[in-house]
Amino acid sequence: MRGQRLFVRAIDSADHDAVRAFLSSHGRSHIPACGLLGKLLGELVAVLEMQITPDAVLINDIVVKRELRRKRIGRVMLDELEQIAARIKRQRLEIDDGSDGAEFLQRVGFQRQGARWVRDVRL
Repeated sequence: MRGQRLFVRAIDSADHDAVRAFLSSHGRSHIPACGLLGKLLGELVAVLEMQITPDAVLINDIVVKRELRRKRIGRVMLDELEQIAARIKRQRLEIDDGSDGAEFLQRVGFQRQGARWVRDVRL
């Protein structure tokens, strides 16, 4: 991935077949109503499902292509989401505590607060 740029954008209705295929290959069957996708050289490599609440953006799921994990793709997706959250004036990114990947969440700046992982947004 070195030297290549991850293209991140909102999921739209034209993406549903590609997102469905990507998620089913990773054991997921639910297509996000609201989320972001990440493409590398035109190939779908990451999907982030989210909900926008009055003061935060709740991340329901983030999936990165298995062979590309630990290549900063998840970090780039979350950084892009943080920029979006700042533009819409949301103060935090939140993930339910039941989510896998506690080590990853800590590495990308989340802290456990009660039943959730929270990362403050730089407004």
